[in-house]
Amino acid sequence: MLKGSKVGLRARHEDDIPILRTELYDDVVNASRAEAGPWRPITPGSKDPRLVVDETAQGSVSFSVIELDGGTLVGSANLWGIDTHSRCAHIGLGLLPSARGKGYGTDVVATLCHYGFVVRGLHRLQIETLSDNTAMLRSAERNGFVREGVLRSSAWVMGEFLDEVLLGLLAQEWKPDARG
Repeated sequence: MLKGSKVGLRARHEDDIPILRTELYDDVVNASRAEAGPWRPITPGSKDPRLVVDETAQGSVSFSVIELDGGTLVGSANLWGIDTHSRCAHIGLGLLPSARGKGYGTDVVATLCHYGFVVRGLHRLQIETLSDNTAMLRSAERNGFVREGVLRSSAWVMGEFLDEVLLGLLAQEWKPDARG
């Protein structure tokens, strides 16, 4: 398990799946804001890749996020779009509603940076998020990510186009103890 100051990132357990399905993916608004495509219901027991980890997939690594105090599941995190040639990847995370506003997002980003830069030897990490996602923007910037641009009206979310913010962090810019 990878440990931050508040959370741990561990392998997905079978009993995490129903909680993540109910708390994150069955919430139409949350899932629509988090996914690149339209919301679709997930059938219980399905092998949906957002829930069930494919150990053979080289382009992504998924984690369950737990509180270090008590081990309670608080969300999901991943590195995706891993490019081993250019040594870059994207960061994604989703926190259960009860876990939001507690600083876990900042700690998850910090722990994913450690995994990406130290464990995987990546050179660049990138985050794309909706421009009104202040929690993710704050978590990224507290970890040293720099706003690199705005993708205007690039996301269709619940009946409207929204801007996305592109943030990046290079290995040489990363400060392991910069956790806001």
